[in-house]
Amino acid sequence: MSFDVRNQQYWADRLIDELVRCGVTHFCIAPGSRSTPLVTAVARHPEARAIVHYDERGTAFLALGYGRATGRPAAWITTSGTAVANGFPAVVEASQDEIPLLLLTADRPPELRDTGANQTIDQVKLFGSYVRWHFELPVPDPDLDVALVQTTVAQAVYRSVRPPAGPVHLNCPFREPLIPAPGALPLLEAAGAPRTRYVAPVMAPDPQAVAELAAMLRSVARGLIVVGRLHTAEAAAAVEKLAERLGWPLLPDVTSGLRLGEGAFPRVPFAELLLAEPERAARTLQPEVVLHVGGRFVSKRLLQFVQAARLRAYVHVHDSPIRLDPAHRVTLRLEADVARTCAALCEALPEAAEPSLWARRWKQADEAVRERLQQQFQTEELAEPDVAWHLARWLPSTHGLVLASSLPVRLVHTWAAPDGTRPPVAANRGASGIDGTVATAAGFALGLARPVTLLIGDLALLHDLNSLALLRNRPVVVVALNNDGGGIFSFLPIARHSEVFEPYFGTPHGLQFAHAARMFGLDYEAPRTLAELEQAYRTACARSGATLIEVRTERARTHARWQELEAALADLREAFYEPLSS
Repeated sequence: MSFDVRNQQYWADRLIDELVRCGVTHFCIAPGSRSTPLVTAVARHPEARAIVHYDERGTAFLALGYGRATGRPAAWITTSGTAVANGFPAVVEASQDEIPLLLLTADRPPELRDTGANQTIDQVKLFGSYVRWHFELPVPDPDLDVALVQTTVAQAVYRSVRPPAGPVHLNCPFREPLIPAPGALPLLEAAGAPRTRYVAPVMAPDPQAVAELAAMLRSVARGLIVVGRLHTAEAAAAVEKLAERLGWPLLPDVTSGLRLGEGAFPRVPFAELLLAEPERAARTLQPEVVLHVGGRFVSKRLLQFVQAARLRAYVHVHDSPIRLDPAHRVTLRLEADVARTCAALCEALPEAAEPSLWARRWKQADEAVRERLQQQFQTEELAEPDVAWHLARWLPSTHGLVLASSLPVRLVHTWAAPDGTRPPVAANRGASGIDGTVATAAGFALGLARPVTLLIGDLALLHDLNSLALLRNRPVVVVALNNDGGGIFSFLPIARHSEVFEPYFGTPHGLQFAHAARMFGLDYEAPRTLAELEQAYRTACARSGATLIEVRTERARTHARWQELEAALADLREAFYEPLSS
């Protein structure tokens, strides 16, 4: 074996070029020395687009957001050492929620490992079971065929996008010197076809399974369709059509793409509020079958409802083998493309009949809740449920929507008005962490190639503050709900223990974000009324760059307002929980 720095750069050039040939064109880069060959290759490739940011965690979540928007991986490039470990939260989220992500981690060569060499850790299989595939490339060597690099890259990209999609890790050791002398780096040529072309299997449902499932569904009097995260608008449309054909209530998660926007029954956007007493609802409504389509869902109440119900069957249709069954209720698991499966079931089912008493019960209750909430939200109060209701109405049709974990995603899922636009929605609900949310929004906007609104809490924003640098010159409107601490904890039993709650869970910080917006070059607004918020938001949406809108709220009032709104619906729930007469 021998070493040639020009050959090493040639390897890195071929690696990046093969990624571009395989459709990976966006590279999220944090500066570092050991990754010099990879970064130099990206900089010289005419079809590679680089986004450079100084924080490895931020660039990893940027790549995650891009993958959420496009269904294709972006490549995360980092130097060796703890820089690699900084990507772990994004890797976990991508793995848990099946988001394609490609990890290119530069490393020291084998002779420097376990020697005390600087910035050298054990990076081999560092991400453990959270990656779909790991491969360590050899140190570039002129005696090895560079086809090894090209075929490995093709496999990595394929493994990242093939169900279950997720992160793939290529560890790339390089020796010094890391770059040839100046003048020895010609520009790379435009890419062509990949060296290895993969043809994925068609995820069509088994005809016999479809026939048997359709026969069972025809016999059900009280069925529900639960819709988790969906990958495409085509899948969402197919699920809606199936619900119409069956005449079953459709309970949409906010990440499904069906919770927001205009729509009529069988969609039940306020199912979260109707299931405020999940065990009682299960006992009186007595659902027979749940058809769960797509990925995971946010609602804890829905999960408790499913747990308490005496179901005849729980059918889950999803395009990957990942197990999503925390209540241990699944009786039939159909791994197939969601849109194809719903279309096949529609063909096997008769035309929808008149709505059943069961369906009418859900429809009338949801419509009553909607009418009551329209009255409740006519006030000018600037509480967090009110922000969620109105923001859904103000959201432009051109915008995507990113929801931070903890309270924001639950606010929109529960309280958002159902008569605005229907945006693509992203939320990091795989592991439900609050880290990397701002960077995720930047990546989502990049992948959608359209503006994005981010609804985020103060702690999540503080957690990812330096990612505001990624928003400069991007059309992202950040609506930050600053309730001076962890608002979600006010809804938990610990809130009744006043002696420990505030210092250990409420964690007030007393900070505001005006100076942060100024530091990162973002426009800033601090509305004090609902009318001012609407004006600030509409003005921000008209700008070409980013705006941070800080909405100051009170944690105690957020909890109280939530309880008041739920109490205002109590009589409607009582009517909904009346036993069915037939």
